[in-house]
Amino acid sequence: MSDATLHATDPDPDDFAVQIADQVESFLVAVSEVAKGEDPDSAVPFLLLEVSQLLLAGGRLGAHEDIVPDERYEPDLGPEPDVDELRERFAVMLEPIDVYSEVFDPYEPRKAPVPARISDDLADLITDLRHGMAHYRAGRTTEALWWWQFSYFSNWGSTASATLRALQSVVAHVRLNQPLAELDGLDTDQGTMGDETLEFEAGKVMLEEIGEPLGIRPAK
Repeated sequence: MSDATLHATDPDPDDFAVQIADQVESFLVAVSEVAKGEDPDSAVPFLLLEVSQLLLAGGRLGAHEDIVPDERYEPDLGPEPDVDELRERFAVMLEPIDVYSEVFDPYEPRKAPVPARISDDLADLITDLRHGMAHYRAGRTTEALWWWQFSYFSNWGSTASATLRALQSVVAHVRLNQPLAELDGLDTDQGTMGDETLEFEAGKVMLEEIGEPLGIRPAK
């Protein structure tokens, strides 16, 4: 796991760093393409696939021994690229199912679910992963792996897991022909939610907008 990996003429496809970087790069490219909105009907199943594959990389990072960066202080990468446009594009594209409920820490007792947004989650994932990719492209392979591992534990791992569960739930409801119950006024501006408010506003809108691409036609 050397920084020479990046500069090799023919990078070893079996190298751990190369594999993780390839999975991260694939996610960044694919999600950015989805955000363009050229095929919005396929957005949800495609995002389900991409987040699932990203979590495989996260699982490998999580199971790996602690990665120690070469330098004590992280090199300055300059300003982070803006992701607001991507966030807004996804908010519009996923509007019927963007908001979902999440329990931040399943091991913290009596913690009530809180509302979250898939569009916010995707923007956060992109931000964390791009940060590590900037190190990787600069030849700081160990620094990149350290960042991806550290941020997997501290942020993007739980974010991706929550997003995956939300996307999987949407696809499952459509495939099983079980429209989500309407919820009047759910938004991320709200505080905690009780058990009676854990389903989201989607129902017929969800079936009409993403049901057909998944092979399910709205019930008449």
